[in-house]
Amino acid sequence: MEQPRVERRLAAVLAADVAGYSRLIGADEGDTLARLRAIRGDLIDRRIAENRGRIVKTTGDGLLVEFSSVVDALRCATGVQAGMAELNIAVPADRRLEWRIGINVGDIVVEDGDIFGDGVNVAARLEGLAEPGGICVSARVQEDAAGRLDLAFEDMGEQALKNIARPVRVYRVMMAGAAVKSPSQPVSPALPLPDKPSIAVLPFANMSGDPEQEYFADGMVEEIITALSRIRWLFVIARNSSFTYKGQAVDVKQVGRELGVRYVLEGSVRKAAQRVRITAQLIEAETGAHLWADRFDGSLEDVFDLQDKVALSVAGVIEPALRVAEIQRSANRPTNDLTAYDLYLRAFATIFPIAKERIFEALGLLEQAIAIDRNHGPALSWAAICQIQLVTSGWAEEPNTTRRKASVLARQALQAAENDPGILANAAFVLALCGEDIGAMIGLVDRALTLNPSFARGWYLSGVLRVFAGQPDLAIEHVETALRLSPRERMGVYLTVMGEAYFFKRQFDEAASKLLLSIQDNPGSPLAYRVLASCYAHTGRLDEARAIVARLRAITPQIVPSELPWRNPEDRELLLSGLRLAVGEAG
Repeated sequence: MEQPRVERRLAAVLAADVAGYSRLIGADEGDTLARLRAIRGDLIDRRIAENRGRIVKTTGDGLLVEFSSVVDALRCATGVQAGMAELNIAVPADRRLEWRIGINVGDIVVEDGDIFGDGVNVAARLEGLAEPGGICVSARVQEDAAGRLDLAFEDMGEQALKNIARPVRVYRVMMAGAAVKSPSQPVSPALPLPDKPSIAVLPFANMSGDPEQEYFADGMVEEIITALSRIRWLFVIARNSSFTYKGQAVDVKQVGRELGVRYVLEGSVRKAAQRVRITAQLIEAETGAHLWADRFDGSLEDVFDLQDKVALSVAGVIEPALRVAEIQRSANRPTNDLTAYDLYLRAFATIFPIAKERIFEALGLLEQAIAIDRNHGPALSWAAICQIQLVTSGWAEEPNTTRRKASVLARQALQAAENDPGILANAAFVLALCGEDIGAMIGLVDRALTLNPSFARGWYLSGVLRVFAGQPDLAIEHVETALRLSPRERMGVYLTVMGEAYFFKRQFDEAASKLLLSIQDNPGSPLAYRVLASCYAHTGRLDEARAIVARLRAITPQIVPSELPWRNPEDRELLLSGLRLAVGEAG
């Protein structure tokens, strides 16, 4: 059978959609559709034809157009935006149709009149970065157009675009020396940013078409604000300020300036029968870059339980997403302008995946941070983590001295910020490894989770302590909770704990499966190798146990740990007896 012919070619791709289209449709469907048809006929289609473009497809409020020339694509886009700005002058702000446009040039695949490929996908993501009334283009478009059109370009830097493997350098198009901007976007004086990450949660749009559902959408936002407020290192704008934007078509960059925040969370709630769908997206206000987006579906049988569930999920996922964004921001700062917070962020990014060199490097950064601010609780607690990691991994030259340093740092961290959930959990972990009462340390972690129930790392460390305490079932349950809250978290450390728990439950096959995956993700940490070697030995797989011990020797000279954190004597003997078999077989 003859295969259909696939055509490839280089093209400039323009993607466009109407900002706030769903809100406009919800407010007045007939009027919005009539105005959109008129604008398409009188302005947009005409501009496309004048510049020799081909409309590939339309999607309600969106357009995908192919051009053979970058110059033609930009002339079309700037003509459309200039025409829309003029049309919108006499239109009330809440009724304006404002287009966002993205342009990319690249290789495309043409099949049955449609176009596919990275060239198309990048254009669509660029459109999502554009502000209402604006145009964003890729670096190649900017290069091809420079000097050939009366346009200026503002460099927005490299952007991580969703589902695009590589970062893309993005430019904002300026016309006649000014940004392509709608009259609906007044310039407001910018408030200074706080000295820690800051976020505003905007009122979620009620997409149900039922005004009585406003209470549910508003309640959803209030729950998320409350959940985020429990993250102590985060500055969260209060509800009364963020709700001043309710019912308005807002630009997140304007919100960032007016509220003095670096990040904005926006979303929508759609109810149908007894089901509800909640969408949310996290945006960096200064650039408009999307950092995270997701949706949540549930039943309305118990509205308040659903609100709690979504709020905790959103807060749990946002915390690591914001941490990654902050680390990236800090990495771009010059080394001669680093604060204690910047040094702490760089150390945090260095620690994982665990390896001897990385732990020493992170510890050096944290010691610099503490030298600048001796009461920087997060830096103190992570320095304690690094010191105890050196001990447990067999990398400390003087284990007893290093263990004492870890204990002192953990207690200093608690004194610096005794109600910070992250510090409570880290300190509990370190002090448990230093031999403190395990029940008291579990109490510290429980307190951390009371302060912030969506704290994924807190649930993970609770699982660690439950393994220490001889409670493997509870350990597995708590680590699974951590993974639900932060599904993109470092899997290696989480799977090590689950592997330990299954090992002590004598479920050796399940333990080995988890530990092998852990080693793949976190190959420099000795603990998983030790438990896996013991696991193989207990199941008679001595050749595999020997191979694991050989790999462990390349990481640390300490095959059998001198001190064990597991409080149950039977658990300790199970691990040691397996290791003795494995080491004996290894010679």
